[in-house]
Amino acid sequence: MRNLTSPRARWRQGNAMAAHDGLPAPLRAWAAQAALPWSATSLRRLWTRAMRETGCPEAALARLTAAERASLRREAAQVWGVEYPQ
Repeated sequence: MRNLTSPRARWRQGNAMAAHDGLPAPLRAWAAQAALPWSATSLRRLWTRAMRETGCPEAALARLTAAERASLRREAAQVWGVEYPQ
């Protein structure tokens, strides 16, 4: 199968549910209400960096929310066009 050799196929390897279950409880709760389908790997990377810099779970979650909003702003123009209201 051709698509199994693509770089994007690599992230599918492993147990995604086990990776998600291994996230800290506040991060799992945040991911459950997130607007984007974040991978456990991306969430853990952002969470670890935010916790290292802030030391506070609430501040780390606020950074994740800000990252998600920024991502949605960037992607809106690509998905709906530059005329889409911000």
